[in-house]
Amino acid sequence: MRRTLRSLHLLYHELRPISSDYSYVVATSAFEEHLNLFRQIRETEGCSLRPEITFDDGHISNLEYGMPLLQSRGFIAQFFITVGWTGQKKGYMDWQELRELHGSGQMIGAHGWSHTLLTHCSKDELDGELRRSRLTLEDKLGTSITTMSLPGGRYNRRVLAACEEAGYTEVYTSIPRAEQTPHGSIIGRLNIRGDMKRDWIASALRPESGVLSRLGQQYRIKTTAQALLGDSLYGKLWSLVNRQESDSDAGATQ
Repeated sequence: MRRTLRSLHLLYHELRPISSDYSYVVATSAFEEHLNLFRQIRETEGCSLRPEITFDDGHISNLEYGMPLLQSRGFIAQFFITVGWTGQKKGYMDWQELRELHGSGQMIGAHGWSHTLLTHCSKDELDGELRRSRLTLEDKLGTSITTMSLPGGRYNRRVLAACEEAGYTEVYTSIPRAEQTPHGSIIGRLNIRGDMKRDWIASALRPESGVLSRLGQQYRIKTTAQALLGDSLYGKLWSLVNRQESDSDAGATQ
């Protein structure tokens, strides 16, 4: 009996040549190991869980380190850009750099305008975060933008409806789950932290290991904690646990 092919979308943020205590930084040497693993899995006949690569925020390291490593191994990743930071926020790509990334064949999507949690936005604010981001990217890059990654992974029915109204056909979340291929309009991802070892990631890509099931249970517990504590207190705890650096708010409160 032929297996149904599924995919696991992996979420990265910043890359650095050396490791960092901040959990959202992945060392370039570790990223190379991950890519070698992903290529090996993709080339394995009968693999049932295909790894797909995404990046959030638009950090300059995505271009400087990520793009060459991806290209050397034949990978195309999806890069979700916080549009209001482009050319404005230190450490993030400007428009020329983003055009270089796009011109190399990598895929570009939106990550909102200001990285604000969309569940906190009014109708007009949602329009600015969603529609303005898409139209600005399309104008600057000369391509259609139809994919959106939710800041902080936060959403509700109102946010999903606003995403559809703003012209997005695919919305990427932070729910750690595999997706059928072809996938639907709401896509889960596994957030990759700097302390995650290659062998652990390999086990997550084996459906029989049960890793994704356990992560799904942990995710449900986390969302309950978010609801009980509120975003402000939960965000402070998240920053402490993940050793967030003072000048970084990318990926906050995933």
